[in-house]
Amino acid sequence: MKAVVWHGVGDIRLDEVADPRVEEPTDAIIRITRSAICGTDLHMVRGTMPDMVEGTVLGHEAVGVVEEVGSAVRGFTPGDRVVVTSTIGCGTCSYCRAGYFAQCDTANPNGPSAGTCFFGGPKATGPVNGLQAERARIPHAMTTLVRVPDGVTDDQAILLSDIFPTAWFGARLAEVGSGDTVLVLGAGVVGQFAIASAKRQGAGRVIVVDGIASRLDLARGQNAETVNFNEEDPVEVVRDLTGGIGPDRVIEAVGVDAEEPGRRTDEQWKPGDAPRLALDWAVELVAKAGSIGIIGVYPPGFDDFPIGQAMNKNLTMRMGNCNHRRYLPRLLTMVQTGSVDPTAFITRHEKPTSAIDAYRSFDLREDGWLKTVLDVA
Repeated sequence: MKAVVWHGVGDIRLDEVADPRVEEPTDAIIRITRSAICGTDLHMVRGTMPDMVEGTVLGHEAVGVVEEVGSAVRGFTPGDRVVVTSTIGCGTCSYCRAGYFAQCDTANPNGPSAGTCFFGGPKATGPVNGLQAERARIPHAMTTLVRVPDGVTDDQAILLSDIFPTAWFGARLAEVGSGDTVLVLGAGVVGQFAIASAKRQGAGRVIVVDGIASRLDLARGQNAETVNFNEEDPVEVVRDLTGGIGPDRVIEAVGVDAEEPGRRTDEQWKPGDAPRLALDWAVELVAKAGSIGIIGVYPPGFDDFPIGQAMNKNLTMRMGNCNHRRYLPRLLTMVQTGSVDPTAFITRHEKPTSAIDAYRSFDLREDGWLKTVLDVA
């Protein structure tokens, strides 16, 4: 089958690879109908996420059809339409049973202390071959797969594999509540869903900071108050918008590849030049005794953090990898009932044969490349 494969920093290829097979009784094999390219994938290609294993299939978002199930898989049969949760959990350990699927004791081949296991990631996460492929092996299928109702399209479901649950998780981490003023840092697709999530969790106002005009236009379509950091000082503007107090809650949806204002480059696969900028803005801007939810990606070894200022302001800070399985069923119901239509944030459809070119355009933050869905079938 064809798959997008990591060979080195800046080196990804559309390769012919072996078809997946059932390796454990709890596995399933799915034929993928939709996959997608995520900003997290760019961390692997840029080298800001270390210790990738050459030959790993990339991607952690997919919708598909079950083709085969292992002997221990109950509740799914060939022909079922399913969405894959990006993080893998066994469903039976104490962490999964408490809702912390991203910290499953069983899923990660590196052992209980290794932390999150997800598709298409570095050595520390498995590695487990990813989902930018024609077929995929799904470990712990009873937990990692969720059936897609007939009324939900593949395009709607693909954004529930990772992006929407991650944004919802970010608002939960930030403790968004009724009437809160919420600042979202980053208006990429996770930031867009963070706006939607904050509003649905009770936010009274949402302010969003980004440097790309087309993304800010989309945020205004959600009635967010926008700040372009390439045209104005976001610290001054957000303080002015909040009467000098700052927002009650901040959702940090940027991560380690943040860029200094005014320094956009056309250099391919270039890591951001301001890895702690979003963290600095979050801590500086949030109100005293406020709370911050961090869902932007920071790799192991990143140790540059404004802890002193955060402590002096009595801040609450929560962060981590999303427990997708905890939120996906509820969000799927919201989509099914029409209260949210996630397809508004899909800006490109590409065939897998164009995946490498799509990666290049997305990496350069070109207009119109907010979220790219790969139409596998």
